[in-house]
Amino acid sequence: MRFVRTIELLFAAVVALAVSTAALAGDAAIRFRTDENQDKSLPWYQPVKGEFPPEGSAHCIKGELIWVDHAERELHLRVDRDDSQGAGVQDLPLLLTMLPYGSIEYNGQPAALQDIPLGTHLHTWCYPTDPDDKRPPIVRRHQRISPEANFRQCIRIEDDFSFHTRRNQVWRVEDVDHQTMQLTATLLVDGQPEDNAKRFDLLESTVVYQGHGFGTLASIQPGQQVQMNLTWATLYGPGRVFHIWLDPESRELARDRQRRRHHDHIRQRGIPGWVDAVDDEASTVTVTFFDGIDISLLESLDDIVPEPLGWPTSGGAKDDEKPKGTLAVARSTLMTYEPLNDRKGGNILKTNQVPMVPGCCGVQIQLQCGLLLEGYRPGEIVRFFPASWEFVALPSEEQFFGRE
Repeated sequence: MRFVRTIELLFAAVVALAVSTAALAGDAAIRFRTDENQDKSLPWYQPVKGEFPPEGSAHCIKGELIWVDHAERELHLRVDRDDSQGAGVQDLPLLLTMLPYGSIEYNGQPAALQDIPLGTHLHTWCYPTDPDDKRPPIVRRHQRISPEANFRQCIRIEDDFSFHTRRNQVWRVEDVDHQTMQLTATLLVDGQPEDNAKRFDLLESTVVYQGHGFGTLASIQPGQQVQMNLTWATLYGPGRVFHIWLDPESRELARDRQRRRHHDHIRQRGIPGWVDAVDDEASTVTVTFFDGIDISLLESLDDIVPEPLGWPTSGGAKDDEKPKGTLAVARSTLMTYEPLNDRKGGNILKTNQVPMVPGCCGVQIQLQCGLLLEGYRPGEIVRFFPASWEFVALPSEEQFFGRE
């Protein structure tokens, strides 16, 4: 299959891209201020429309999810306390807006904002506010704002489960005191303790996952290697245990459940990407897909559906025995306008390998459309629907049509 060959090429390119990615990261460290290079004479990287940012150029901010508008991909984060903050600016909220290519992970799998429960402690990577974004920062406590208020554009979000899993880290339970409702655990990195043990608060409402079902607080035992999602982190010590997974079986079940939810989300809303090029004469649109999707979903790019695309493709595919699909215009929030009617499409002429950089999954297609829409312009956001995916009209709150 063509897609399988594409994936083989992508994996083969990882080694070669590692050198260039390292060079980009090194270049970013020289030209921009980063978390590793705190030279205040350098500017932070400012995202550029139509360009993916260099590796390592984002600023890490941790905090708790306290508000979300999933349709607009916006959230409020109560920023973690640290030693650099004065008492007057602790616990203040920060407004974050996901970049169009910004990715979200929950339970170790791609996710959408609506998948994450309010109160979940998050790790985010952010860039300075877009100069065109004139909204004021969130003001609290006698006109005070968060010290992180200058960072509003978010490229990545992970819950604690995802953050530690991706780094091959796991918590080892040292002690459980049911009288004081406290759990003592040590973070292991590649099996070795990273630091001293920490003491977390347990709650009556702490959700305990064990095997293929639920456990109880009594199920938590010393010696277990667990993953946790926290809440109220840094307010009263390291945090309170929101969710805890006691064994590999429960963690794999959580990953599988989130993977399936993500598949449903993307199949219903389309694969997001941006337009790289348009050829008016050939009526083709070249689209690069964003990061933050399960790569197995792209197997549908090779699907053959002999039935014509029909309305609303205005001409449709030239050859129904070849892969095809439709393209919907979207906003920078990934929200489409009215995708039931606002889609055109045809045959996929090419599937290309492109560099796997932050924000990009490494796959690009060239689509021939029966009609080119106004929104098919370089740098603009679109969503692609392979012909084998059943199209379902979204609820009105997830469509921009009528909001203009």
